[in-house]
Amino acid sequence: MQRYHLVGIKGSGMSALAQMLHDLDYQIQGADIEERIFTQLPLEERGIQVYPFGAAPLSTDLTVVASNAFRDDHPELVRCREFGLQPIRYHTFLGEWMREYESFAVSGTHGKTTTTGLLAHVLHGVSPICALIGDGTGYGRTGAKRFVFEACEYRRHFLAYKPDVAVITNIEFDHPDYFRDFEDVFEAFRQFVGGVRRRVVACVDDAAIRRLSTNVPMTTYGFSEDAEVRAVDVESVGNGTRFSLVVRGRPLGTFHIPLYGRHNVLNATAVAAVCISEGIDPDLVRSRMATFSGARRRFRIMEIAGRVLIDDYAHHPTEIRVTLRAARAKYPDRQVIAVFQPHTFSRLEAFLDEFVAALSEADVVYLCEVFGSAREGGGRVTSEDLRRRIPGSQLVTADSVGRLAEHRDAVLVFMGAGDIQKYEERLVAEIS
Repeated sequence: MQRYHLVGIKGSGMSALAQMLHDLDYQIQGADIEERIFTQLPLEERGIQVYPFGAAPLSTDLTVVASNAFRDDHPELVRCREFGLQPIRYHTFLGEWMREYESFAVSGTHGKTTTTGLLAHVLHGVSPICALIGDGTGYGRTGAKRFVFEACEYRRHFLAYKPDVAVITNIEFDHPDYFRDFEDVFEAFRQFVGGVRRRVVACVDDAAIRRLSTNVPMTTYGFSEDAEVRAVDVESVGNGTRFSLVVRGRPLGTFHIPLYGRHNVLNATAVAAVCISEGIDPDLVRSRMATFSGARRRFRIMEIAGRVLIDDYAHHPTEIRVTLRAARAKYPDRQVIAVFQPHTFSRLEAFLDEFVAALSEADVVYLCEVFGSAREGGGRVTSEDLRRRIPGSQLVTADSVGRLAEHRDAVLVFMGAGDIQKYEERLVAEIS
């Protein structure tokens, strides 16, 4: 039986990969930092052994898969090579793995994770699948023919993938520590769609996507009148959002998702467009969408002592804006409080003005220190620079976050791609 050692196993993609391989009856172990991260819970539930870096037992029959978050000179990778094991990078491994399946990739600057999760949920209602979702969720089913996964554009890693079907949700400038500018990002996506084997499904609302040319048929979706699969009559209801779909001018009926915000309607419309292109019964799509439980760290709601706490992965200005608007749409009569942890110094510096504009849509703003991630340790712009640009905003630490309890009948939206959860956990402990 094949055995795997995953370096950086607590990363969202790596944790999902470990879960999927485990479900397919492979033997899995991994190594990572000792700090507890939410992605390790499903590993523990499966009994997957996670070691601190440097402590995992190595043997010559292991295949080593390495997270892209760590450089080649990381001590754990050096240790593996000294043992005679040659690490394979996550994206390289995945590019090989997917060849055995009918593959569905979801890419785009925003909305990948929710769209991937919803697509996997719907397709799993047709037949068993394997899936890797960016919130750290992964699962495998023996005998599955379809593989649904999230394809990230960072460092052009997604060029290792040649999926049968690819969804492109949008194209926007991000990852300024790697991409030079928007045109560099666009070129990466142009190359990616050039490798798609059967069909591209893309949001025509996005101006950049209208510039894409493909070698395979493209199905368009969105709110735009010329979208082949178009969402109309969007209505926020008590338990989510209701909308109708029109396919090439033909009404397809009403759909419901237990999610909020027009951005999630677009995500659902992307899934519908894939399924329609694949000839899947619209009634099955409708019923499966209505039972989707959402993705981890995407607008997850907790109510405690009269307050609403929302946890969201938003870390780009566009994502912050739609998250805050979704919160206000669901709770129109409450004060909306933003608690934001910037993710990477380079992103904060590149989008400082945009962060100011997006966060200013909240009634009150609290800012945490920058989460620098594994790939950078410092920068020229800090959270204090952001605070000075947003009137009335305040810095907050994990030790002082308890003072947010004074907002008694409010919606507190915790946003960030780092360890923002520890701030929310401290506040919950204070309130409790």
